Amino acid sequence: MADNRLDIFLKHIRAKGRYTFTFDELKKNFDLSDKALRQSMFRLQKKNEIAVIRQGFYVIIPPEYASTGTLPETVFIDSLMKFLGKIYYVGLLSAAALHGAAHQKPMTDYVVCQHPAPRNINNKKQRILFFSKQTLIQEGIVQKKTISGFINVSSPELTAFDLLDNIKKFGINRITTVLQELHEEMRPSRLSKIAKLVDNRANIQRLGYILETVIGAEAEKLTNVLYKILSKTTFVPVPLSPVKTRHGTINKKWKIIENMQIEPDL
Repeated sequence: MADNRLDIFLKHIRAKGRYTFTFDELKKNFDLSDKALRQSMFRLQKKNEIAVIRQGFYVIIPPEYASTGTLPETVFIDSLMKFLGKIYYVGLLSAAALHGAAHQKPMTDYVVCQHPAPRNINNKKQRILFFSKQTLIQEGIVQKKTISGFINVSSPELTAFDLLDNIKKFGINRITTVLQELHEEMRPSRLSKIAKLVDNRANIQRLGYILETVIGAEAEKLTNVLYKILSKTTFVPVPLSPVKTRHGTINKKWKIIENMQIEPDL
């Protein structure tokens, strides 16, 4: 009887366009013990009708996703982060892919949120890595529509700087490959605003250098706004790759120590 009532409850949720629910919702709607509810949830999991994303947070799996046993991150991430009480945005390689830079579509999902970051989700069905920041740049967050509503995503410009903030994880070559596609979605006025808010001269130098030396004339308007920002400050030579030796020729314009040769995949 409980399982039949749960089926009706889940159909009611789906009829509202939702794909997620919480254990607290179940307790409010069913006069059953926690043990009985968990047993029913376990049976639905075994039937591949729901999946647990985080303790107390579930997704409903429609037939078209039965083979994967879960849903794409974009379908449930907004509800999950509200459940966790975190301001967030889908970022890094995940954001780049959503903006069209899908040459290296990641197998892992990346989410940036307020510090401290939640525990990563890593199982056979899902891998979500959470990166934390003390302050999120609201001007760099845009919204994208999904089948379940809207999600927060870093703008192309903020995505570029976030990737450079994580050079040690992704590497210059991979970041450059992403930028070769991502730059088409970047706008000079937005880039200028985000660069000033990010206030990381080394990464402004790196981004300008990559856009100018690898992408070239196509990115001229972008490089111009970055150099305009730098020209009003005192900036010192920085290595292109912070994980390699500082030896190399110095690019005079961007003051980048060319301590490696960029070899993008495109």
